[in-house]
Amino acid sequence: MGRPKTDLDHNILGSPIPGKLIRPIQPMPDFVRAALDERGLMAFYEARPAYQRNDYLMWINNAKRKDTRRKRLGQMLEELETGGIYMKMKWNG
Repeated sequence: MGRPKTDLDHNILGSPIPGKLIRPIQPMPDFVRAALDERGLMAFYEARPAYQRNDYLMWINNAKRKDTRRKRLGQMLEELETGGIYMKMKWNG
């Protein structure tokens, strides 16, 4: 039978099938959508790979405190505006 599969066994998307996420798809909260629209960053958000969009939303959605959600949203917006950064890491997308 072998050991169960983990994310380490898969490609960067976390799935053995390119373009398919294995983590649950995260809903986009209204306040995130509003912030992206207000700052004109929706196109930059949509241009990111699916795993990045989902990870950003999961990271924001999983914050327990409102101020933590706002701080994480601010980081995402700044990274989208700046480009070349994903979760404080260099990204060549």
